[in-house]
Amino acid sequence: MADPTRGLLDTSVVVDHDVLDTAALPDESAISAITLAELSAGPHATDDEDERARRQDRLQWVAATWDPIPFDAESARAYARIFAATRAAGRSARPRLADLLIAATATANGLRLYTRNPSDFAGLADIVTVVAV
Repeated sequence: MADPTRGLLDTSVVVDHDVLDTAALPDESAISAITLAELSAGPHATDDEDERARRQDRLQWVAATWDPIPFDAESARAYARIFAATRAAGRSARPRLADLLIAATATANGLRLYTRNPSDFAGLADIVTVVAV
């Protein structure tokens, strides 16, 4: 069972971190390398200069706040189980690739997954503990 005082923050939680009630978050939090990748791409995904600057600021804050957990061989093995569960639930894994890789990282590291989008992880309750924030 995942330790309720420790958790992996989904990208959605990191993006909204400044407006969330911190009481809803774990005492010890981590992010995955996948989240860092998503945030690194963020400034390149908009043509709005102000939004690009906000995304760059967030990326710098995240990089200074957390050392991301890598997606390693154990995460890859966990991803196989998550992929199978997603398919068994009648859902396609392809459009949710980043989300499922983040869930695999949480699973491999025995962490609860904190997210603003719990529906992205439907069908995975037997594999990863998802906490809606």
